[in-house]
Amino acid sequence: MAPAPLRLFRLVMAAALVAAALPAVAQDRDPFSNRVGRPLTQENRNELAPLVNEPLRRRRHTPGGAAAPFFSLPDTALPFAPQTGTNPALMLPGTQPRPNAVTPQFTDRTPVALDAKFGANGQYIRDGLYWRVFSDRPEADGAFALVAESRDAAPTFALRPGGYILHAAYGTYAIARRMEIGTQPFRDTVAMNAGALRLAGKVGDRGIGNARLSFDIFSGGLFEGGEPKLVMRQAPAGDLIALPEGTYHVVSVYGDANALIRADIRIRAGQVTDATIHHRAANISLRLVQGREGGEPIGNAAWTVLTPGGDVIKESIGAYPQMVLQEGEYLAIARHEGRVFNRKFQVEAGKDLQIEVVAR
Repeated sequence: MAPAPLRLFRLVMAAALVAAALPAVAQDRDPFSNRVGRPLTQENRNELAPLVNEPLRRRRHTPGGAAAPFFSLPDTALPFAPQTGTNPALMLPGTQPRPNAVTPQFTDRTPVALDAKFGANGQYIRDGLYWRVFSDRPEADGAFALVAESRDAAPTFALRPGGYILHAAYGTYAIARRMEIGTQPFRDTVAMNAGALRLAGKVGDRGIGNARLSFDIFSGGLFEGGEPKLVMRQAPAGDLIALPEGTYHVVSVYGDANALIRADIRIRAGQVTDATIHHRAANISLRLVQGREGGEPIGNAAWTVLTPGGDVIKESIGAYPQMVLQEGEYLAIARHEGRVFNRKFQVEAGKDLQIEVVAR
């Protein structure tokens, strides 16, 4: 057993270590103080750091432009408050809005409720909307700070009184306006002169699979004059595409050769326009065979498909190349081990063919 003085010395050291650890433990477990020994009061309540793992962040935007890189949100900035309720006008029959639907998150901010209609007297838009609210004062680099955003049909934001820029987008249609927010609840309905387009393709009575069909959409009709402006490239078939009211020129591409059809389409606000593009084309497969038709196939041939005028339509390498060709007359040329073989053939709409070129 250790002598009494040594035991006394060990007890004193242990007590000192426990006393030194107590403030650190108290600091770790006190979520209501941002300093050691500082109690929570009404004056310092707003100085508390948010209890989150990552710092609050927002994006910088120029309205209508691309987003700039992320940066930290300053203490005086407004966090994004997502929608907490639904406009009763957008509720489905038989459903009830949730209680406290328009309750601001902070006492110093104003609830701002937004929704959109097709035109001034049309129906409410129930989906496909993208709302963004910017500060109306540009920063040092000229960008406008994004303070709130939502993809709900009828969002409600909590904003400090002041000036803002509201940017609402529905597909390719977008509108921007200034808002002046006071201390009273604010509600605004945005009229959008937009409709929707749904495209499909057929050959005869047979539908074309989406994997081989795409559409390029240009604003303005083919004969309206002016330079066509691309609105959407390679739009997929079957999707609902929101567009501003007006006339559009659609280029439908079937396959990756020359099967192409053009059409002008009129879009009206609040209406869905279903358009089916009828292609006059067929699927063609090429094969180089030995000696006679139906003979043994020869692989690794280089293929070129030409029009009678000599225009190159498609080039390919392989044993069984496949392509979609517009109806008409063509010349298939196969090159194999320094030898050249060819054959003329005719394509009729909807009649798929296997063309054999004989190597004699």
